[in-house]
Order: sequence, then structure tokens, then C-alpha cells
Amino acid sequence: MQAFPPPATNDAGPDTIGLDIGGTKTHGIRLHGGTVKADVVAGSANVQNVPVETARECLAEVFAALGTDGVGRVIAGSGGVDTAQDAAALRALIAEHVPGAVVDVIHDTRLILAAGQASEGIAVIAGTGSVAWGINGSGRQARSGGWGYLLGDEGSGYWIGREAARHTLRRSNLELAPDSLSLALLSACGVADPDALIGLFHGATDRRYWAGKAGLVFKAALEGNQPAIEIVNESAEHLAGLILDVAGLLHIGGPVVIGGGLGMHQPLLQELLTGRLPAAGLTDIRFLTADPVFGVAYLLGNGSADSLRTGSAGGGAAGTGNGNGR
Repeated sequence: MQAFPPPATNDAGPDTIGLDIGGTKTHGIRLHGGTVKADVVAGSANVQNVPVETARECLAEVFAALGTDGVGRVIAGSGGVDTAQDAAALRALIAEHVPGAVVDVIHDTRLILAAGQASEGIAVIAGTGSVAWGINGSGRQARSGGWGYLLGDEGSGYWIGREAARHTLRRSNLELAPDSLSLALLSACGVADPDALIGLFHGATDRRYWAGKAGLVFKAALEGNQPAIEIVNESAEHLAGLILDVAGLLHIGGPVVIGGGLGMHQPLLQELLTGRLPAAGLTDIRFLTADPVFGVAYLLGNGSADSLRTGSAGGGAAGTGNGNGR
């Protein structure tokens, strides 16, 4: 979305800035009285994905576009914030740009739940990474996944891209000609020899690069490529497993709010999840159609934002976020 000019701040009451800091981008909005007055997207400010100085520069770009005069509060949802120390570090980076404002760092999946117009239920990120988090009516929270690509992220865009590379290399080892999935991947990577994928994978590319190849796997699956179909089915199984873990721990039947690039933009994955979850009693399944940052307006509007200062922001350390990049 394009950035609007910073709004005037002579109306009564301080403004709130909402941030959604994902693995590939930072989305910021400025709210006055619950209405979005400005909107900007910049590069990722997630320090698990970019150097601290790059994160600082991206935040500076966001705050310059949104304006900071008259801002009394910032609510930031971020992936990869797993300890109180992680949250404090992000809070300090943000506070550089809005001195005097209250800064709350929350579980990035909480933004997804709020964007789905829910104060309790299960939020899922199916994007570059994968995680499920939930909260029930008594305030108990639970999480499954969100450990990062070296430990988990099963079913994510990165996982799908990696599986496509593994499939291509396996066919090559077996002296089989590349199939349609392998040819699509080799073309997208700009290489002709499957063995070149090994150096590419372990070289300068990152998880976002391979997550970006997930789309060609879905395309191949829709065209009938059996290995691609199997990868996509397994992705749906992994994601459903995360959801069922949280549902079982919290003893809730939803709603399930699904965000992230795959969750929002891959109809085949949506179809597979809606086909699996009702058997477990999860029938209220909502796929986001708007970016998660707009959940900040819901948090402010229904009073949920008040709880962010009481240590109920997400699983793990009080006041911190747990999640994974989208």
C-alpha cells in the first residue's frame, strides 16, 4: 500500500501506530480514534532476518512516513521475539523514533487473531515460516511451532521451497530426467544443472528466497504434478497439526484465523485446510483478506489492547511475542 501524508495531530487524543514486523516486510499504520490515517510498507525490521542497522533504517523509514508528533502509543507485532530480552531489544529500537510513547511488543499471531475480528481463538501464520498460537476465554495461551527454519517451520513457504529442491536433487541422483516441477524450479533459480541447487542453497540465498519458490510448487500441483501434489498435501498436514495442537491444549473449537502469504493467497492450501479441520470440530475458519496490522484497530476498539500491559501478550515471556516471519 502507498504511504499517505502524515496526518494532522490537532485533534484531541494521542494517535497510535501499529506495526507488523514480518520476515519480508514491515507494515505500519497510524490510527486516530480507531481510523487509519496513514499506511506504509517498508523492508523487514526483524533482527532475526536482517542486521540491526538495517532494521533501524527500515523503522526510520516507517516512522518518517507515518509521522511521530502526537503519537502516544506503538503496538508492534513481530515474529522471532521469543524472550523478554528479544522484546526489550525491539522495544528499544522502536523507542528511538517515538521518545515518550508507550511501546508494546506483542505476539505477531495476536495481530492475526485481531485482524480476524476475534479476541479468543487460534491464529496461524502460514508464510515464510509457520506457527500457531491461541488464547481461550479464561486467558490461557498456547503455541505450537514457530521455532525457526533450522528447528521447524514445517508446512511453511520455506519448507515447500526446500522440498522442491530436494525432489529435484533426488531425481538427479536417480538419473531421472527433470519433471515439470524440477524444470520450473531450475528455471526460477536460473540454473540448468540440478547439482547447482546445492551450492545455491548453501550459498548466498536465504529462507525468503526459497519461500519465494513455493508458488511454483502450488502451480505444478494444480497442473497435476504428483510430487508437487504430495508436497502441498504434506504442508497442509503439518499446518493442521499445529492448529490441532493448540486447539487440544486450550480445549477450544475456534475460530481459526489464518494469515501469512500462503494462508492468504493460495486457494489450494485453503481448500485442503478447510477439508481437514472440521473433522476435529474446527468449523469457523477465517482466511485473512486484509493485512494483520489492521488488527491493531480491533485491539484498541474492543479493549484488548489494555491487557498488553498486564503480561498477557503472548506465549513465552510476559509482554513478548512469539512467532515466525511471514
